[in-house]
Amino acid sequence: MRGVFSALLVSCLLLTACSGSSAEPGDEPAPVATEPTQDRPGKPSAPGRTISPTPAGQPNIVLVLMDDFSMDLAPTLRSAKRMTRRGASYPWSFVVDSLCCVSRASLFTGQYPHQTGVLTNTANTPNRVGPIGGWAAFRDYGNARRSFNVRLQQAGYTTGFIGKYLNQYEPVGGKLPPTPPGWTQWQAMFGSAYDGWDFQRAQTGRDGKVRLVNHPAPPASASRRAKDAAYVGTITHDLALDFIDTHGADDAPYFLKVSTFAPHSRVGPRGHYPGDPAYPAAFRDRPGGTKKHGNCGLVDCRDLTVDDLVGFGQLGPATNPRSRDGKRLKAWRPDVAPSQRHAVNTLRDRAMMSQSIDRMVLDILDAVDDNTYVILTSDNGYHLGQHGLGQGKGAPYDTDVRVPFYVVGPGVVPGERAEVISNIDLAPTFEDMAGLRPARFRSGVSLVPTFTDPDLSRRDYVIFEHTWAKSLGMDPDKFYSGGTIDDIPSYVAVRSRHGLLARFDLDNRWARTRYGWEFYDYTESTWESRNSYHRPRHAKKIRELRRVMRQFDACTDHTRNDRVPASCRRITRP
Repeated sequence: MRGVFSALLVSCLLLTACSGSSAEPGDEPAPVATEPTQDRPGKPSAPGRTISPTPAGQPNIVLVLMDDFSMDLAPTLRSAKRMTRRGASYPWSFVVDSLCCVSRASLFTGQYPHQTGVLTNTANTPNRVGPIGGWAAFRDYGNARRSFNVRLQQAGYTTGFIGKYLNQYEPVGGKLPPTPPGWTQWQAMFGSAYDGWDFQRAQTGRDGKVRLVNHPAPPASASRRAKDAAYVGTITHDLALDFIDTHGADDAPYFLKVSTFAPHSRVGPRGHYPGDPAYPAAFRDRPGGTKKHGNCGLVDCRDLTVDDLVGFGQLGPATNPRSRDGKRLKAWRPDVAPSQRHAVNTLRDRAMMSQSIDRMVLDILDAVDDNTYVILTSDNGYHLGQHGLGQGKGAPYDTDVRVPFYVVGPGVVPGERAEVISNIDLAPTFEDMAGLRPARFRSGVSLVPTFTDPDLSRRDYVIFEHTWAKSLGMDPDKFYSGGTIDDIPSYVAVRSRHGLLARFDLDNRWARTRYGWEFYDYTESTWESRNSYHRPRHAKKIRELRRVMRQFDACTDHTRNDRVPASCRRITRP
């Protein structure tokens, strides 16, 4: 994996040696940071970049981030339908890497994985280079201080976090991990919440101190109503509404990030209650609850079938990677798929699990005032029997990297947007909304201009980065993926509206590379059904995408706090 990713680990090694962070997971909570970042807090954006002033001043912002929510579930959400009708929807919305921790680190910082140093879900230590993922890499490489919430807090925002944070951010030996800087109210839930019940979370008290809070589960003999009251989705819902109710009347604006565990699977081999499915919904949403066949929102659960999983079970030699000169190479995909029955049951369970999010978002929309923006999106998508990869994520295909993205708020013109966007655009967007000039180390660009102009289309491409690393036992994705996530090689990929070019490194040794290429033309098929890299009729499209990829490769020397040249932000433009 020489090239981009070997360079990444060299920089990780250097930063491990010189990092100013000495905090370890068992340390006491760290104080909120007040240090200035590269750009002077409060510095106004350039003319035309900020939102039109409102009588209430800076707007409030609520971000709801779902976990593993794929586009096949979007039709089930009433909240998505309501937000589409009232606000902006972005059909060309993607994530920089379809892996939880990597994606979340990029969302917080507006940076690509090679900039953050967060390349995998877990630290994968000990090794010769230091942590390559998880909370340890996020912390050690300064990402917490580069996160947008730090600058928002410095600009006068009350900042709140509720829900899932980052992989391996866990209490150790009864001690809380350090509280990341820039959060006024910190309500992080730990990995015990994946199973739905009997979990722990951190909580900022009125005295400003962070304490560990236990949420015990009712006994199996308790009523469905009692169990649902203790469900992680219900607790998240209540905390979010309480934050809005508490700070909605404040003179200071607020930013709230609500990060759900749904519809991610549980992580243990057994559920908390007998009969719990791998994707444990609230009891009211299961068959026999409010609906005989389960609550799948706007869709009858019985109508969700493998027809909703485009490309289910289809794979063959047509998808093999190709060498630079077009020669067919050995396939890297394991060519496995769940049975149709298993896939359908899983799809329905995930839809039921998503309804707790739907109720929360609808209540948030009702609770906020007219000076509040609400954004709904996901950290990544999810494949379920497509691409020969069983179930999981991590691939550069639309099932995994395309995510829903909806925005409502003051001045947002309803309708679909033409802009191609990535989750690295969120950090500069929030800074712009707050009246700040986006920090110079961010690679994303503000989406604020698109709020009032549905036809604005400044970019034609997004770029994906993924690093192979063996999933360890503490990786929550290992439970349901059956290990197939380990089959996905490192890659860099460029996605346009009409095509995908992916450069896979088929040699998983850090010091070597063996590139295999895949190209898919979405004008010929709506999914990645045939690798057309070797076909002459696609040569022009491939040359254009290779040009973008070469420009991206030339920009990967800029990492961490380095200023990103304007030329590197322009590579996604036509």
